[in-house]
Amino acid sequence: MTSTVTTPPSGSVHGPHPADRTGDQVAADAAAVIGTADLSEAGLRRFLQGLPGVDRVGADGRAAQLGTRSIKTSAKAWALDLTISMIDLTTLEGADTDGKVRSLVAKARTPEPGDATCPRPAAVCVYGDMVTVAREAVGTSGIHVAAVATAFPSGRAGRDVRLADTRDAVAAGADEIDMVIDRGAFLSGRYRKVYDDIVAVREVCHEAERPAHLKVILETGELATYDNVRRASWLAMLAGADFIKTSTGKVSPAATLPVTVVMLEAVRDFLATTGVQVGVKPAGGIRTAKDAIKYLVAVNEVAGEAWLDPDYFRFGASSLLNDVLLQRQKLATGAYSGPDYVTID
Repeated sequence: MTSTVTTPPSGSVHGPHPADRTGDQVAADAAAVIGTADLSEAGLRRFLQGLPGVDRVGADGRAAQLGTRSIKTSAKAWALDLTISMIDLTTLEGADTDGKVRSLVAKARTPEPGDATCPRPAAVCVYGDMVTVAREAVGTSGIHVAAVATAFPSGRAGRDVRLADTRDAVAAGADEIDMVIDRGAFLSGRYRKVYDDIVAVREVCHEAERPAHLKVILETGELATYDNVRRASWLAMLAGADFIKTSTGKVSPAATLPVTVVMLEAVRDFLATTGVQVGVKPAGGIRTAKDAIKYLVAVNEVAGEAWLDPDYFRFGASSLLNDVLLQRQKLATGAYSGPDYVTID
């Protein structure tokens, strides 16, 4: 079956970006949604546990149906370029070096040497201690520098440590912060603690002259149920997340299409409720152009065209870019080049 995905019209309407709100506005929006001005633990629990349950069979079935769609010719070329523009090109290894980060940035700056029409990834994503190196390397290219923070990937640290981690990354020049929630607190029902953590990290992100955008990692592979994914998505958005992100990439399963569908439903419903549009970032395990296009189909058909934009949808990936470049070359030349024709990350 051929998808209905088309190039969005110029001037597509977006909701106000969540990063533009003050802390007071975030709190006021949250209070209006849950119906209690003091944002108490009881109020958060009542709202989150009162959200409609997710039909797991239905969610899996819808994702499977969306995964059968395909797009061809010019629409495929547009989708491949859009995918590249949505990638957070990532290296998050203990063995990362200054040289590896500079090499990653060089690839982001020139994904397809000799082809000036090839778009650049949205961001490079690194550990906080590599932000200075990445910041210098991206220069004036317009590529964002994202940093993981808050005791990534476990989140097992006190709030002071988590905030210091964030503050260091923002001070070093990070444009975006990818924080992890305390999954232990969430799973034990301490929703107010998770809410307060996100609010506090957001405040640090806004201390800079140009506020860093905040992506909140739910680590959906540890949340066990789709109901928990929906609750965690809403909790993060109520606390002021600019993006909700599936995974650290360090836990299996990482991003899956059904989980992403649940999160897309959440951001769609949050926009309808509050007028605020929050982004979604699946991360981990998305390695092929074919898989990426399945996610774009889901974005279009679940959330809508307004999310077909790097400001509102990202892929967290390291190897995805190479496959998309190979598919792009195949469309242009009619021949599949093979992995020797792209750089090794």
